[in-house]
Amino acid sequence: MLGPAWAVDIVAAVAAFVMALVATPAGISGAVLLLPFQVSVLGTPSPAVTPTNLLYNVVAAPGGLYRYWRQGQTGGRLALILLCGTLPGVVAGSVIRVELLPGPEVFELVVAAVLIPLGGWLAASRPQRLAAAGPLLTDSAGPGRRGSPFLLAMLAAAVGCVGGIYGIGGGSILAPILIGTGRRPAEVAPAALASTFVTSVAGVVTFTILAASRSGSVAPDWPTGVALGVGGLAGAYFGARLQPRLPDAAIRRIVGVLVVAIGVHYLWSGLS
Repeated sequence: MLGPAWAVDIVAAVAAFVMALVATPAGISGAVLLLPFQVSVLGTPSPAVTPTNLLYNVVAAPGGLYRYWRQGQTGGRLALILLCGTLPGVVAGSVIRVELLPGPEVFELVVAAVLIPLGGWLAASRPQRLAAAGPLLTDSAGPGRRGSPFLLAMLAAAVGCVGGIYGIGGGSILAPILIGTGRRPAEVAPAALASTFVTSVAGVVTFTILAASRSGSVAPDWPTGVALGVGGLAGAYFGARLQPRLPDAAIRRIVGVLVVAIGVHYLWSGLS
């Protein structure tokens, strides 16, 4: 324990601010970086760490969304397509987390399996080459344009399920995938963040309902989640403000390296 409750809340808020500041320019809420911090530093129990992370998204994401709206970046059609998949997916993932993956050991290996390849791909990707190779996800001209909304929604559903298990709402996985396939962060970031916000609300509600009929740490840790969210709210706002000033390549590399590092940490922890 870090000390009295107020000290823990301050540490949580500062950490959330920094992580949201770094991650928001890529459309990532920061939850993907906060989960190991919750487990290792704050000691949030499993599986309550997942809905607590979702609660962070609910409080923090509006800061970035508001700033993107001020900058004329709304997510538009892409946000609606992503929501069609991530919303049902995150509900399914929340149920799977409680019923099939309640223990920390298996959960750590699942986290590592998601983060390591995702971060490595993002850090090493070249958007021009990937856009040419994957038109179905980039809305390129031609036959792929017509089928892309369906494929994006299916991808979003699968990612939303993983996000519900992990506690990130889905947008934090979708953003690296979409950026890696050639979409610009300026287009992806507001859409992914909007998807993260709405699906996180659904995830928090689902976990709260599940907690009513189960014993143990299933419901969100509300004080921790709100403290993290307050720091993330400010970090997301300033991260969104920085986004137009950062090169796309720098955004991809920074987030990719961070995601790989966290995945390796969880792989080592889960195996040992």
